[in-house]
Amino acid sequence: MKVILLEDIKGIGKKREIKNVKTGYANNFLLKNGKAVEATKANIEKLEEEIRLENENRAKLIEDAKKAKADLEKISVDLKAKSGPDGKLYGSVTSMDVSDAIKKASGADVDKRKIVMDNIKTEGEYKVKVKLFEDIEAMVKINVVSE
Repeated sequence: MKVILLEDIKGIGKKREIKNVKTGYANNFLLKNGKAVEATKANIEKLEEEIRLENENRAKLIEDAKKAKADLEKISVDLKAKSGPDGKLYGSVTSMDVSDAIKKASGADVDKRKIVMDNIKTEGEYKVKVKLFEDIEAMVKINVVSE
């Protein structure tokens, strides 16, 4: 019997794959527990439509991320922090500080968890990586100055 898997099943296949399994296994386990549906023509068409919509959404997300990357890489963000006479900061610059500064400079709302940076403990110019979508990353220029 052909079934469409609704979740990954060890030894059988991955979610959304169409697999041929024994009728008893399909009826007594897969269909009964909601782990698969019978691979009828209507269900196959529904699966293809879901995959098509998911691919369109993914393409839109990639396009938006590329646009955001271009916008973010154009800006330079100034961050003010308290520092001593030797240029060392009292404390350090956090990803939350960077996120807030980017929002003020560009209006882009960047999640602090998407910001990858080294510890910033002195004044100066730094490059901070912002993860936008999977492998799309923007490098934002941060200029840390004394208050």
